[in-house]
Amino acid sequence: MAHEHDEHHDHQVHQGQQGPQSHGHSHRHDHHTDIDWAEMAPHLEAQAELFAPLYERALSWLGREVTEPGLIVDAGSGPGVVSCLFAETFPGARVMAVDGSAPLLERARERAGRLGYGDRFGTLAGELPGILDELDYPADLLWAGRSLHHLGDQRAALTAFAARLAPGGTVALMEGGLPARFLPRDIGIGRPGLQARLDALESEWFARMRSDLPGSVTETEHWPALLSSAGLTHHRTRSFLLDLPAPVSDRARAHVAATLDRMREGFGDALDADDRATLDRLLDPDDKAGVHHRPDVFVLAAHTVHTAVRPS
Repeated sequence: MAHEHDEHHDHQVHQGQQGPQSHGHSHRHDHHTDIDWAEMAPHLEAQAELFAPLYERALSWLGREVTEPGLIVDAGSGPGVVSCLFAETFPGARVMAVDGSAPLLERARERAGRLGYGDRFGTLAGELPGILDELDYPADLLWAGRSLHHLGDQRAALTAFAARLAPGGTVALMEGGLPARFLPRDIGIGRPGLQARLDALESEWFARMRSDLPGSVTETEHWPALLSSAGLTHHRTRSFLLDLPAPVSDRARAHVAATLDRMREGFGDALDADDRATLDRLLDPDDKAGVHHRPDVFVLAAHTVHTAVRPS
């Protein structure tokens, strides 16, 4: 399990329904809902880097909530882009990236070393939430960025997260938000509203992904109530925007193309013939109406963070 986190994902990672399109840790799109996280690594990194302004604003807000944490745990860290942002934002903290994918954690270690955080950056490989029992110290801040929804029993996982907090420590969940938007409603080809129809298919994919998880338990996604059920208090919620207006950078354009390509591969056969043809044109690098050339491509996304505190 990994995210950015995508992501995922995200994927993640999020996203009224938190599926591959809108993830800070993105998901691989296939009907079996299996995710090859190591294969996703380049996309997870690229997406998290593109979304860095959103994460930086979220971490700045957390910094006003959590002062001078000693240990920060990134649960479901993926390749460590956000883990390293935590190291940058909290220069006095040790950061522990935790993930089920050893190849992604190797990338996290390499990134931390390259950025100069290696002396206070660690990794822990294993499945959440049980692997958290191997932490040497309780966490002052435990971040789960669109990773919780990859765990079958989210309520039990939150209880395990809470148990790994120091008294007065904070859990911060990035879950929910809004699906990303890349294109106007009417793009001049095909039937208007293509992205809304893709959202509906992604929502169905996300529901299948959740139901296919081991030990999957259906929960009402009222995150403050679930945090309360884990014994945490002082709930706060805030959403953060990524707003990259047209004309976008080549990096943002590549993200849009990669995201739409995964959606076309993953559930394009559920689209009608007209929408499939439109999506194929959007992905054709030689088509001037495609996302590689269109002047109206943008990236607009909102991710929501929920925090709560373990009583002292």
